[in-house]
Amino acid sequence: PTIREFLSERLPLQPEQIVSEALLKDLGVDSLMLLELIFECEERLNITIADNDVPPSTIGDLVDFVERNSKGAATA
Repeated sequence: PTIREFLSERLPLQPEQIVSEALLKDLGVDSLMLLELIFECEERLNITIADNDVPPSTIGDLVDFVERNSKGAATA
């Protein structure tokens, strides 16, 4: 929900556009907005996302990216 809310608040997107296979760049997410989204996820989910991860290119990649980091935080 965090990712969908973030994108819906900042971009003129319909909910059906925010699907797993959607490319972030096609949705209008640039590198700055991606950083903002990552910071938002860190804050809302109380996690730290590693800087050395490869940046996600799709919504699905982004969800996996956040989940990987939140599991790492839970076990640390």
